[in-house]
Amino acid sequence: WDTHDIQVNLAFADGNVFSMYGPGPVHDPMGSDGQPRILGAGPLSLEIVEPYAHLRIRVDGMAQSMTVQEQMKGFFPGQTGGPEVPVRAEIDIRPVVPPWENGSMSPEAHYVLANEEEGGLVGYPWRFEQLCRATGTITVGDRTYQLDGGANRIRRQGIRRLGSFWGHAWQAGLFPSGRGFGYQIFPPRKDGRATYNEGYVFEGDGALIPARVIDAPWLRELHPGGEAVPVVLEAGGTTYEIHGETIASTFMVMPAEVGVGGGMQLQQAVTRYTWDGEIGMGMTERSNTPDAIA
Repeated sequence: WDTHDIQVNLAFADGNVFSMYGPGPVHDPMGSDGQPRILGAGPLSLEIVEPYAHLRIRVDGMAQSMTVQEQMKGFFPGQTGGPEVPVRAEIDIRPVVPPWENGSMSPEAHYVLANEEEGGLVGYPWRFEQLCRATGTITVGDRTYQLDGGANRIRRQGIRRLGSFWGHAWQAGLFPSGRGFGYQIFPPRKDGRATYNEGYVFEGDGALIPARVIDAPWLRELHPGGEAVPVVLEAGGTTYEIHGETIASTFMVMPAEVGVGGGMQLQQAVTRYTWDGEIGMGMTERSNTPDAIA
């Protein structure tokens, strides 16, 4: 209870990446008003300034520096990397889309999460995510960058059972008009049973429209950036085709002894999306087992 594991990944379009990983002493959860508002350990903290309206992320610590190409050759956080560099950040997150509670969009998604392995993999039943806008500063070494972009906030609580993990595709994006989308899907199971497939589209106002993935960009090869990652969603009888292109990535190529998918390979990427001619930014996270990746 005195320490929590933390992870921070920072990717630049030029291929430089910075990683923090490991246990750190737990922060005092109490805010200045005496209410529990802070979740933090070591160099990372997340503070609820106003519930569902304003959150703040702070980072202050040393990060391993390396290149994304080095990660792609085989990197798992905590292994020997490049030299350490000080990284500081203060980022304000303001939600702009209603939260998506996993398992709430369809009876099929609810059943899979409640009864199959996918529930333990995603952290069901206490998980939601929410598209946000993000502003702030990030300092790496002696260089400071201004941030004015998007974020996808995920909040979950509970045990995650990752031993049987066999891959996933997860994307979300926000557009200047206020439109947005998000989804998560697992690859087909070898036993033929239905897998988790759930998402939403948001048209700028009102409620989330439940969606299913028709075509997902599974992780088949490792690319540092410039890779097409389009998705096709069906929501409310309408088909939505959203083009994506990865801009900057970090990778974890896990050794078999970690016990996740026999050596799972994971990508996290900043992604540029185009939807009906409108350009927005968002995230992509994908993973697959070694036998499925060229």
